[in-house]
Amino acid sequence: METLADRVAALDWRGLRSQLDEQGWARTAPVLSGPECDEAIALYADDALFRKRINMESHRYGRGDYAYFAHPLPRLVRELRTALYRRLQPLAARWMRELGRDADFAPSLRGFLGQCTQAGQLRPTPLLLHYRRDGFNCLHQDRYGKVAFPLQVVIGLSRRGVDYEGGEFLLVEQRPRQQSRGHAIALERGQLLIFPNAIRPIPGRTRPIQCAVRHGLATLTRGERFALGIIFHDAV
Repeated sequence: METLADRVAALDWRGLRSQLDEQGWARTAPVLSGPECDEAIALYADDALFRKRINMESHRYGRGDYAYFAHPLPRLVRELRTALYRRLQPLAARWMRELGRDADFAPSLRGFLGQCTQAGQLRPTPLLLHYRRDGFNCLHQDRYGKVAFPLQVVIGLSRRGVDYEGGEFLLVEQRPRQQSRGHAIALERGQLLIFPNAIRPIPGRTRPIQCAVRHGLATLTRGERFALGIIFHDAV
C-alpha cells in the first residue's frame, strides 16, 4: 500500500529544487487525496489536538484564524513533516552555505528537532489555517527562535472555485537595492507549495546574495478556505 512518504518520494524533486533555486517557490502535483484533505479539515474542530488558537484580527495579523497542533501530532501531519524534511534538507543546507550561514541541519527530522530542543524550542509549529469571505493574512515570516529551517510548506485542503474564490497565496521578495517583487499563487486541493521561511540566496555579481522573503494570503472573495502549514523548526 502506498504511503504518504512514498508519494512525497515520487515527486519530481530535481525539478522542484530547480524551481526553488530559480523562482523561489515550487508547487507540486496533488499529494493528498480528497478524503485526506477532508480528514485534515475535520481536525480543526477538536480543541484537544491543538496547543494554541489565534484570532488574526485581534493581533492585526489579518482576518481569519489558525491553530498550532499539540504533541503528539496527527499521523498525517507527522508523516508529511518527516518525509518532506528528508527531501528538503540538502537544499536547505546548500542555501545556507551559499549565504555563509550555519548549515548544520541534521539529516533526519528527529535529529533536527533535537537541535531545536537544545536551543529551547520545544513547541510544535505545524498548524491549520482557516479563512472565510473577506479573510486575508498580512505578509509575515514564521520564525520562532534561534534555530530556523529555511523552507516550509503549505497544503491546500479546500477546493478552489468550489469552496472558495480569491485567497491566492502571496510571496513577496525584497531584493537588495531593488523594489519588491510579488507572486500570487493559486493552490489546488491536495497540492503542496514549498517556499522560503524568511531568506533565500539569489545570484549576485560575484557570489550569491541574500533575498528577504515574506508570505501571506490575498483576500477571499467567497466561501471558506482551509490549509495545512508545515513548519519544520519548533518554537520557543
